[in-house]
Amino acid sequence: MSSWGNAVKISIFGESHGKGIGVVIDGLPSGEKIDFDEICIQMGRRAPGKDKASTPRLEKDIPEIMSGMLNDTTTGAPLCAIIKNSDTRSQDYGNLLTNPRPGHADYTGHIRYGGFNDIRGGGHFSGRLTAPLVFAGAVCRQILERRNIKIAAHISSVGKVKDKCFDGVNISDELISRLSKTTFGLIDQNIETEMREVIEECRMNRDSIGGTVECAIVGFPAGVGSPMFYGIENVISSIVFAVPAVKGIEFGAGFGASELRGSQNNDEFYYDGDTVKTRTNNHGGILGGISSGMPIIFRTAIKPTPSISQSQKTVNLAEHTDSTLEIHGRHDPCIVVRAVPVIESAAALAAVNLLAEVQKL
Repeated sequence: MSSWGNAVKISIFGESHGKGIGVVIDGLPSGEKIDFDEICIQMGRRAPGKDKASTPRLEKDIPEIMSGMLNDTTTGAPLCAIIKNSDTRSQDYGNLLTNPRPGHADYTGHIRYGGFNDIRGGGHFSGRLTAPLVFAGAVCRQILERRNIKIAAHISSVGKVKDKCFDGVNISDELISRLSKTTFGLIDQNIETEMREVIEECRMNRDSIGGTVECAIVGFPAGVGSPMFYGIENVISSIVFAVPAVKGIEFGAGFGASELRGSQNNDEFYYDGDTVKTRTNNHGGILGGISSGMPIIFRTAIKPTPSISQSQKTVNLAEHTDSTLEIHGRHDPCIVVRAVPVIESAAALAAVNLLAEVQKL
């Protein structure tokens, strides 16, 4: 299914090379003023064709709102938006009907759907489907900001080149504001040149590179979430893994906590006025699946773009023989850059659902 959410539900539709893609958002509160210009800023951060670090495919990605808003305000009815596709080259994908791309969903999709799946540009498996996800997230983040909850993410690493990590205890509004507007989001902007050099080297070698994205939700109230099956980690993970190319997620100290002692990993409590805080934030703002009031911090691992132009070994599904494949078309040498606003949007959708579940939205 391509639907997600309980209190606020999204349903994403379309294919990479179809007439258009879109999303229906059901369960949004009525009376929420939505700034369309702010939505376009977020859509532009994800949109292709603006940087050598991304695919040269050009798409304006301007959403057309079909229902659910009147005078820039949510009505309470399902909010539907469509994004038209324009710059498609379906002929570049003709050989993939029988020769699945290594690392892509061509083969598994062929088996799952009996060969009827749309392989043009990856069809419904394409990263193009993250555009309506960003639209939905852009709407939700405005609702959250009105409740003093802010979200920001940055490129944590590209290959072995790493950015600084968020300060788990104190993330400034200035940093959040800067990151939420840029298309190459870094805490340490001095590392940008080195990251771009790695991406460019891969592009020139007809290859690709992976990396990680770190995301923070700041201002999220304590006491939201549940133990066991509907904890905050569960909810965030379930939508983050809807983003193509995500292969892993960790919260707070994550896997690094496995190397620590309890005396090192435990975050000690203290009172800041009437508010309980922790002096460190190895728990990433979540204890027992429930928010502690500290920033919720998680990192996602993004695999290298599977569509590369180098000759690769594959199979011919029609002839049942081994084969070779050279992929044509336009693809990102590094998905990580454009994944940043997508991860933020997934976080916004998760946060809205969690708050709505406990009537705090």
